[in-house]
Amino acid sequence: MTQFPFGRQTVDRRRILQGLAALSAAGMSSYANPFARGAAAQDGPIRFGVSGPFSGNNAEYGRIWQQAMNLAAEEINANGIRGRQLELVYEDTQSDPKQSVPVAQKFVSDPTIVAELGDFASPASMAASPIYERGKLVQFGFTNSHPDFTKGGEFMFSTTLSQEQDAAFLAQTAFEAFGGKQAVLYRNTDWGKITHELYVNKLEELGGEVAAVENYLENEKDFRSLLAKVRDVEPEVVTLISYYTDGALIAQQAQSVDLGAQLVANGACNSPQFIELGGEAVNGVLTTTVFFPGAPRPEAEPFVAAYRERYDEDPDSFAALAYDGVKILAWAAEQGGPEREAIQRTLVEGTEIPSIVFGPFRFAADRRVENAEMVPIQVQDGQFVAYEG
Repeated sequence: MTQFPFGRQTVDRRRILQGLAALSAAGMSSYANPFARGAAAQDGPIRFGVSGPFSGNNAEYGRIWQQAMNLAAEEINANGIRGRQLELVYEDTQSDPKQSVPVAQKFVSDPTIVAELGDFASPASMAASPIYERGKLVQFGFTNSHPDFTKGGEFMFSTTLSQEQDAAFLAQTAFEAFGGKQAVLYRNTDWGKITHELYVNKLEELGGEVAAVENYLENEKDFRSLLAKVRDVEPEVVTLISYYTDGALIAQQAQSVDLGAQLVANGACNSPQFIELGGEAVNGVLTTTVFFPGAPRPEAEPFVAAYRERYDEDPDSFAALAYDGVKILAWAAEQGGPEREAIQRTLVEGTEIPSIVFGPFRFAADRRVENAEMVPIQVQDGQFVAYEG
């Protein structure tokens, strides 16, 4: 969905120990040697590379990914893939294009890596796409919402909605629910610029009034002067094109300037951390998602229960998409064979691809989920609940 990430995060000792336990139980190695050769390519584990932010500002997303992916791998390894175990090879890029490119070269040059998941942010993934395309290695960007991501080649797939779909749905939901006079605040990044433009275009198409548009730097911490400018145009709605860290901080500071408008946030704020960081200030904030643990599909109920039991927290959409990504690639390796081009061909040709997020689906011609849908959710009393209008 999509670039999504943040400021400094704290991971407590319990979560670290749980993650290490899950990693060991799944029979995987983080940052494993990617240059294994010989018989392992045919008789050893089937290996998927994971390129993502396991340190730095976006590390909270990496933590969630790793928990969900390890859970998926452990379940897969109960039966294996064609009699072989699955191994996930994690490489830390901090979701930085300068780091995702050498990781792509590392994965492509290793014949035991038969598919790749990631990166987190679309720019990091798109910088590496030419390498994966030349290496005929599926790049499964399950959080990559940039409209051009899957245009990078025949081996690029995504199970998140594009920014075009996400922004349009959010704009229509906010317009119909709260009013047409709106202000938009966006992160001054490629992701933020594109998403805000798509949002504004849809709002104007609906007949709404764009009363103010303001941007901010991704490392900015004091939003009060910006919020005061927005307050003075008296919008009915203020929409945040933000990650959950800056989104939560903006919500808190909005109270200090008596903003008095309904806050709406894009799907990057759909995280328990948004609520934890924002506290009471985020109550009432509306956002959108493709996955909601409060009302999961029947296919997702075992995942939600297992994730809660293992990690003592609810899975968010990033966890569900990460888990789903591993399961989908494992399905393709089982159905078509654990070889690079066979996995790509199986994903293209599959008509009933299993998914806990979407139900059985197929990839459209753009290699995004055909007929994917979103739902609105809202923060109430410290938790996300279905928005009922």
